[in-house]
Amino acid sequence: MMWIAGILLIFAGVILAIAAWIAARYTRLRSDFPNPSYKEAQLRPKVQSFLADDVSVTWIGHSTLYINLFGIRILTDPVFSEKVGVSVARLATVGPKRYTGPAVALEDVGPVDVVLLSHAHLDHFDLPSLRQIASGQTEVVTAEATSRLLRRLPFHKVHEAHHDQVLQLRNGLKVLPVPVRHWGRRYPWNKDYGWTGYLLEYRGVRLFFAGDTAYTPDFQRLVEHGPIDLAFIPIGAYAPDNFQRSHCTPEQAWQMFLDSGAKRLVPIHWNTFVLSKEPVDEPLQRLLTAAGDAADRIVLREPGAVFRLSQDP
Repeated sequence: MMWIAGILLIFAGVILAIAAWIAARYTRLRSDFPNPSYKEAQLRPKVQSFLADDVSVTWIGHSTLYINLFGIRILTDPVFSEKVGVSVARLATVGPKRYTGPAVALEDVGPVDVVLLSHAHLDHFDLPSLRQIASGQTEVVTAEATSRLLRRLPFHKVHEAHHDQVLQLRNGLKVLPVPVRHWGRRYPWNKDYGWTGYLLEYRGVRLFFAGDTAYTPDFQRLVEHGPIDLAFIPIGAYAPDNFQRSHCTPEQAWQMFLDSGAKRLVPIHWNTFVLSKEPVDEPLQRLLTAAGDAADRIVLREPGAVFRLSQDP
């Protein structure tokens, strides 16, 4: 039995060495990133009180939105964890910490009908959050080849998105996967994992969730599907410039919003995790400058803000 104990000790030592190596590399990578102080979201909406005869949306943080679409309760890329990253033997997680707490606590979200997952990156596809959300009443739409990550979770059904193939969920929600410019690997070996945005349609309302994307002119095609009421487009993680191969700048986000023909823009993918070198408040400032006199079309500028379609002039 001594030899088994010896092997286990060696294995534990290897795991700790790997964890230390990953942590050291991660620390070097982020050495010149901003280091903002932690803050709680100032606005705390009560999402379970949203009315079923309206469309109400709040930004919880990063790319996580809570959408009540005429009673259909939707979460996008749900991330409620205080830290996301690589878990090493469940002993430690190496990755970015939140610097803005979620505007809605996970236990206050309540039942969820639909979860949309744009891709498997750890800051969008958070398994600890998904384990707590998983329910027999919840349908999931996720990118190609990523449903295997959810196979042990008790969701009602998991659909994989295929571009140009419309999904109609059991509640009548139509989901059209939309190509975006990004990448999908969760780890270096996940070469087949997909990535996508989503156009949602229900009772004449259309919502576009871009997930994560670099600049692409392809959003001009969205006008073919009819007017879009709200577009959720990322604006952060663009510095240094080589990050723009997979993340758009605020100016590019504004242009893609205009290309889509949407009425209102909700900026996402900022003010939650430090993922790049730009100052944490810069993305919104640059977006407002790019919008100029049309800046009133930008809504949900801080976590916890609520937009109701019935109140839109």
